[in-house]
Amino acid sequence: MMNWLSHIGKQASRLASLELFRYIGPGFFVTVGFIDPGNWVTNVAAGSQFGYKLLWVVTLSTIILIIVQHNAAHLGIVTGLCLSEAASKFFKPWLRIVMLGSAMIACIATALAELLGAAIGLNMLTGLPLIFGAIISALFSAWMLFSKNYQRLEKWIMGFVSLIGLAFVFEICLADVSWAQTFVGWATPAFPAGALPVIMGVLGAVVMPHNIFLHSEVIQSRQWNEQGDDVIKKQLKYEFFDTLTGMGAGWAINSAMIIMAAAVFYKQGIAVNDLPQVTLTLEPIFGRASAVVFALGLLFAGLSSSVTAAMAGGSVFAGIFIEPFDIHDPHSRIGLTITLVGALAAIMLLSNPFKGILWSQIALSLQLPFTIIPLIMLTSSKKVMGAYANKPYGATVLWIVGLVVIGLNIALLVDMAR
Repeated sequence: MMNWLSHIGKQASRLASLELFRYIGPGFFVTVGFIDPGNWVTNVAAGSQFGYKLLWVVTLSTIILIIVQHNAAHLGIVTGLCLSEAASKFFKPWLRIVMLGSAMIACIATALAELLGAAIGLNMLTGLPLIFGAIISALFSAWMLFSKNYQRLEKWIMGFVSLIGLAFVFEICLADVSWAQTFVGWATPAFPAGALPVIMGVLGAVVMPHNIFLHSEVIQSRQWNEQGDDVIKKQLKYEFFDTLTGMGAGWAINSAMIIMAAAVFYKQGIAVNDLPQVTLTLEPIFGRASAVVFALGLLFAGLSSSVTAAMAGGSVFAGIFIEPFDIHDPHSRIGLTITLVGALAAIMLLSNPFKGILWSQIALSLQLPFTIIPLIMLTSSKKVMGAYANKPYGATVLWIVGLVVIGLNIALLVDMAR
């Protein structure tokens, strides 16, 4: 009898595990957005200029990210609306214009970093001029979105995330890392002189506005809200695990970027101000393989994240008309086109690609309050969420997160005005 009960228990556990994996995907889909070329630039700048001292920013940003992304997914699960659709449906016109207009600009700034990062990776590997590499990357993104559905895209993206992670595991294994300083850096806030723009760049590169819109879009596309309260409650539980797992992987990869830059560049007094400079420095120290792996990782990061940036732009624009993202719908196509063409136009005007990517991430940080605050307003509203509206404790945590982001942005603006 006991053996039979044990067998039943094991089978139930196995089935529960298999069921859990049905819900895994959206978190990893958006994870690629915060291990994109923008993160590479800000993290390499942080590590090469300040050593291990800014690792705490990745920790803080990831905690904020988990809270905000879970809240965005919460909106999509319960209402069946993405963030852009919900804003268009429930907000007054002036707030909708400010929020979604700035969100479209954020999507373009994101796509700029993604396309340029992929182009830099191609340039490192083949010598292809940046503008041609950016055009090829934009065409790749459009092809992926026009030919694949969400589920296929998720598998591609998870594969890219794995390859990027392996690239940095390889780099760290070659470097002489100070793990004592690493653990201190993860847990101890520090504000070295001149570090605030880099801190805000790291924050904007991790907690990205387009990812908040995208997460709610990918979740709402599955329309769990139409399957009853039992499915909604189950999905809310499993989605948090998905978000936590995906964002945890992103935290590890972002940390690895800073650790590698600190161990290799800061240790030698090299302040990196150009991504090709990384491979030129790595190759004499660790050999050709390390430089090639870095360039390939950057290429994969740029290609995969350009797909999610373009999709986010399509989602934001379609949401203005209270429509979900649909590649066959003209509004989604217009949003996608605005995002990719706008990014390519901006790339043509850049004189310094590295600084262009860095400042694009700072711009994302400045836009964050215009996304996070409306999101909190929506998910705390019983009119929008019904019985699933944020409880007082959850709303308080979210408002604290929003105020922290606003405070850091005010500090950046004061610092820039000096």
